[in-house]
Amino acid sequence: MKASNTRWKDRLDGKLPADLAQEIDQFESQIELRRQGKIDDKIFAETRLRRGAYGQRYDNGQRYDGKQVRQLAFPEDKNTKGPGTVWDAPGMLRIKIPFGGMNPRQLEVMADLAEEYADGITHVTTRQDLQFHFVHIDDTPTLMRRLAEVGITTREACGNSVRNVTGCPYSGVCPDESFDVTPYARALSLFLLGHPDAQNFGRKFKPTFSGCSQHGCGLAAMHDLGYTAATRIVDGKEQRGFRFVVGGGLGAVPNQAKLFDEFLPPEEVLPMAQAIARVFARHGEKKNRSRARMKFLLRTWGIDKFKEEVLEERKKLRDDPRWTEYIDQAQSEVESPLNPPGDMPETNGNVEYTRWVKANIRPQRQEGYFTATVALPLGDLTPDQLRALADITARFTTGTIRTTVEQNFVIRWVSGSDVPALFEVLSTAGLAQPGAGNILDIVACPGTDTCKLGISSSRGLAAELRTRLEQKCFEMDQAVQDLHIKVSGCFNSCGQHHISDIGFYGVNRIVNGYQVPHFQVVLGGQWENNAGAYGLPIVAIPSKRIPDALDRITEFYLRMRQKNERFTAFVQRIGKAQIRQALDDLTQNKPEHDDDPSFYSDWGDPREYSTGDIGIGECAGEVVTAYQFAMTEAERVVFEAQLYLDAGNLQRAGKDAFAAMLTAAKALVQIQYDDVADDPDEIVDEFRERFYDTKLFLDPFAGGKFAQYLFAAHENADASFTAETALPLIEEAQLFIEAVHSCYNRMRSAGLSQSTEGA
Repeated sequence: MKASNTRWKDRLDGKLPADLAQEIDQFESQIELRRQGKIDDKIFAETRLRRGAYGQRYDNGQRYDGKQVRQLAFPEDKNTKGPGTVWDAPGMLRIKIPFGGMNPRQLEVMADLAEEYADGITHVTTRQDLQFHFVHIDDTPTLMRRLAEVGITTREACGNSVRNVTGCPYSGVCPDESFDVTPYARALSLFLLGHPDAQNFGRKFKPTFSGCSQHGCGLAAMHDLGYTAATRIVDGKEQRGFRFVVGGGLGAVPNQAKLFDEFLPPEEVLPMAQAIARVFARHGEKKNRSRARMKFLLRTWGIDKFKEEVLEERKKLRDDPRWTEYIDQAQSEVESPLNPPGDMPETNGNVEYTRWVKANIRPQRQEGYFTATVALPLGDLTPDQLRALADITARFTTGTIRTTVEQNFVIRWVSGSDVPALFEVLSTAGLAQPGAGNILDIVACPGTDTCKLGISSSRGLAAELRTRLEQKCFEMDQAVQDLHIKVSGCFNSCGQHHISDIGFYGVNRIVNGYQVPHFQVVLGGQWENNAGAYGLPIVAIPSKRIPDALDRITEFYLRMRQKNERFTAFVQRIGKAQIRQALDDLTQNKPEHDDDPSFYSDWGDPREYSTGDIGIGECAGEVVTAYQFAMTEAERVVFEAQLYLDAGNLQRAGKDAFAAMLTAAKALVQIQYDDVADDPDEIVDEFRERFYDTKLFLDPFAGGKFAQYLFAAHENADASFTAETALPLIEEAQLFIEAVHSCYNRMRSAGLSQSTEGA
């Protein structure tokens, strides 16, 4: 039975804004036209993506609701057999939550919709959005209308568009901020939504706002547009502005954003974003999607040319009253507390409450008030928990709650005297998990649960790690408690593994003739300082041994660190080679399949990791052995490239990265043509002819973009390297190697390698 919630059930006026209502009507018509076969698949795909409707997989591509379905969700993914066919494979609906701001009424509507149209779970993403899974495409217009009635949209939540404008969830209450960035995040979100200058991108476009430079709440350095609040004194008066960076991004190959303006005036926030959108739309890559993010335009042009083009475009813009009106309107929406300030009582020896207060409660800059983080394992809530959260927020605040990029909720403006009562009601709802922001608070993308790009089970691994850490977390050294762990199901960093102390991303390997889920261990990233540093992978370890790897890393850190040394500094000082050496035995001595079948399955999924017996048809193994030997060499060389990079030998780092690509490409070519020479031109030509042109290398999750990494590195083989070119080349080399593994595994599964490998 649903909890009583009549207090927040009233609609604004039961009507939608006319333009939004018209858009949803049009989308509903497009769904019907697609059903009739009157809209091209690709056009409809981008149409639904721009409405937030995304494809997903089911049960790792097996069965859903008693019917056999393919991995991908919507009709252009061939779940239908022609016009008029019923679509039996639901998908995912992403819902935009600008800067994470919500109110109780919106929470309750989300609860109703999750219960009525999805699988009963609302998921918080790493970009402060919310997601429903297992949503039928026919139901999406109804969901969109009901969301719009409470001021929420799915528009441009996916696709080649301006994604959710994120912002620090502590904006306005953080003691360390320069000023509240909420009005600017709200204004930019409203301004860019559906803006005609932001409709012709080759890829997605992500803005964010941070209130300070030292924390990681806004992650400005990993965004296309990153605004960090700053102040300065001019003629004795304080002025507001933003340290403005551009061209950042994670994805497969991360890029740190470049400084565009040390002090951007507030009145330039919207027009400068418009000018950049126009430049990106005009000059950004459109055909090669692997090079279509803005970071690649920056890499091609350099920041000086990019800035010159943008400033010239800014001069051409006609004055738009919304540039100031939207900000003025947003600044008038000031938060206020419900209850008077108060002191927080003593914990009185309650262990669970004490742990929760230590990790989940932080003081606001307004004396007597606190923020409370609702930590969500895997970022998931049930409908009843959402309703409880709505009632709790309304009871203790004026409705001030926000999502976070760590997949949690933050309740703001809690009076100190109310903190014990807040803990009690959160506990009753199952929402008083301690450990917010520490090693227990593991971030994970959907991975193989629902994402069609997932390689290994990120959620399964995160759940296992959390279960083990819960037993010992609060007895661990504080330096270990403070670590950030993030897990992605593939290389694309939706779990933000690049900017964690310890990151993992899913890959696969062949072990004793079977595919086995693995994770690359990523070290050297930094969550603080707005994603101040990106990590690199050091070794791939079988998924079932990752918990042991985490124990090894933390034990090694405690044993070898200097006094008060943070983990990022420790990795830089000690070097990745020593840490990898401590993990090497976890990559060896793998059990035979019959001795330990569980080793060959993924976390949370008892089935064998791959379908079918991929070992059938294999010959004695000489060619396989040669392939594995060559790929081991490629992985060794790309790891050494990292060590040269860390040592400042940029030329050797870049050359080794390219050499690793060539070694991996040759390993694949030799399966079909064992007489290939060591000449780079011949290797690349043979690879192109045998694997790229034939589309054997065009795997489902990369679309051939990793082959482009090899081709580009070959074309620039004689170039000199800088830190900005050597680092991404190492990342690209690692991803190319993973794609070779994936291609080889698919060929084995399909029996395509039998005749050549046995020759």
